[in-house]
Amino acid sequence: MNYYIGIDLGTSAVKILLVDEAGRVVNEATKGYPLRFPHPGWSEQDPAEWVRGVSEGVREVLRGVPQGAVRALGVGGQMHGLVALDMDDSVIRPAILWNDGRTAKETEYLNEVVGRDKLSRYTANIAFAGFTAPKLLWMRANEPEKFRKIAKIMLPKDYLVYKMTGVHSTDYSDASGTLLLDVEHKRWSKEMLEICGVTESQLPTLHESWECVGTLKPEIARELGLSETVKVCAGAGDNAAAAVGTGTVGAGGCNISLGTSGTVFISSDKFGVDPHNALHAFAHADGGWHLMGCMLSAASCNKWWMDEVSGDTDYAAEQAKIGPDKLGRNHVYFLPYLMGERSPINDVNARGTFTGLTMDTTHADMTQAVLEGVAFAIRDSFEVARSLGISIPRSNICGGGAKSPLWRKILANVLGIPLDMVATEQGPGYGGAILAMVADGKFGSVQEACDKLVTVASTTEPEPELTRLYEERYSQFKEIYPAMKSLFPKLA
Repeated sequence: MNYYIGIDLGTSAVKILLVDEAGRVVNEATKGYPLRFPHPGWSEQDPAEWVRGVSEGVREVLRGVPQGAVRALGVGGQMHGLVALDMDDSVIRPAILWNDGRTAKETEYLNEVVGRDKLSRYTANIAFAGFTAPKLLWMRANEPEKFRKIAKIMLPKDYLVYKMTGVHSTDYSDASGTLLLDVEHKRWSKEMLEICGVTESQLPTLHESWECVGTLKPEIARELGLSETVKVCAGAGDNAAAAVGTGTVGAGGCNISLGTSGTVFISSDKFGVDPHNALHAFAHADGGWHLMGCMLSAASCNKWWMDEVSGDTDYAAEQAKIGPDKLGRNHVYFLPYLMGERSPINDVNARGTFTGLTMDTTHADMTQAVLEGVAFAIRDSFEVARSLGISIPRSNICGGGAKSPLWRKILANVLGIPLDMVATEQGPGYGGAILAMVADGKFGSVQEACDKLVTVASTTEPEPELTRLYEERYSQFKEIYPAMKSLFPKLA
């Protein structure tokens, strides 16, 4: 029996999957690491923590597995993070992560001075605070000595691949989120490199996600307990990898991810751009493209509400208080903008709010408002896609939040479409393992692999009356942010 390893490099933890050649998850391990906020709005991590987590996790899932049984591995990882390496490939500073908000000035410069139209022509996207290019401009302005030391610009999962293989590589899906890639033509944008003051030699080589970029270095193979012949593919950004893991490939697929962040992922075999740039236009891990809406705080909103505010970690017990009679009738609304927001409003100053509180508001009402607020914000991206003439008759759903039957029911009725849970709901890690199988030649394409390995386990159907109630609630929700927008910069 041959085995494959899928790695999901997340924001708070790395998850390792051992998958057999039939697509069954044989073993798994999760290793957490700290997230640091050295200043308000900043978000950083030490890349050494990722390496430690992978090393410990891989050794754990391999217990009892013959050394030569693993054929290949693939990584799906958090996007947009800036890992800057010097001439010795040493990390220059802590990685600046996707949810870091320090680059408001640089983002405004790119969008307003360089101009949205130019950015869209160069990269198919406009600037968002979390993207990599604004981080480079911030480093150049605020840490010029460190900026001058940069020899290689890496993304988080690509740093892991480098540590394992010694190869500086990236894939098109992850590179799409840097604002340095000409997404349509799948090449680095010379115009953007010039704007950011970097050269192509400082960037990793570009690959399709399933392409093998190297094999394990001898010392890494020994450390992990693997053979030196294990192939390592380029991997994918977490959302593209999660889409592969749920079979959202080819034309017309949709996947919703309820993780730390929330995403709406619409796959296509043709390149296309939202003319208003409210949705990202990125390359997909299957060789095609996708449109994506990304909200910065999704399941993390519920974690914040329960862990930090309520001090209660029994999520299921709290949600059990929200009966069917409560759904679609809540008088409390929640804006889920705890870290600012990306799609579709692109406002780093946006903040979370509860609206509609009264003397009879209960804790359960506010919990429900958090779940509904995230669902309403995801619908905002759906509305943009629908305005482009894109039909979304149903969607896959994955991520930690999707494990909640109540949240799935709310979301299915807010969107008015069936939501499918796949049999193996392991997100980016499973997608990484599928890509590794394609890299090893077990399947001829990502589409073929998904057709063979991914099946639907359950479906949450919308209910006409509940959908109608949520239609009314959504019409009220979407008035709250415009009413608050001018106040948020004064609070920042």
